[in-house]
Amino acid sequence: MRRAIAMNTPRNTRLPRTDAAAARARIDRLEHLLEGVVRLPGLSRRIGLDALIGLVPGAGDAATALLGLYIVWEARNLGASRALLLRMLANIAVDAAIGSVPLAGDLFDLLFRSNSRNLALLRRLRQG
Repeated sequence: MRRAIAMNTPRNTRLPRTDAAAARARIDRLEHLLEGVVRLPGLSRRIGLDALIGLVPGAGDAATALLGLYIVWEARNLGASRALLLRMLANIAVDAAIGSVPLAGDLFDLLFRSNSRNLALLRRLRQG
């Protein structure tokens, strides 16, 4: 004879979303790590893992693009509009495409900070 196993939760129960403040804190930390964790000596410029990992041909830009996509995913969870998400994806696509060009792309990574741009877009969403 088979015994039925009692389940405490129904099958269709969704896990609770994380609270918005925690998601924003994760986004802020990741943006800082990707765009400004190291200060360049003698310059008033900071760089992050996006520029450093981007030095690895091909795989570096793909890896930083995936990390940038995490920010877009968190923005989606925070309720960002489809238009905002597309704009954020466009920033990542431009960064990955031009960043993959040897040498010129590495210089571009120093100037075009897709993750900082995406964070600024999210901050405007919070204010508006």
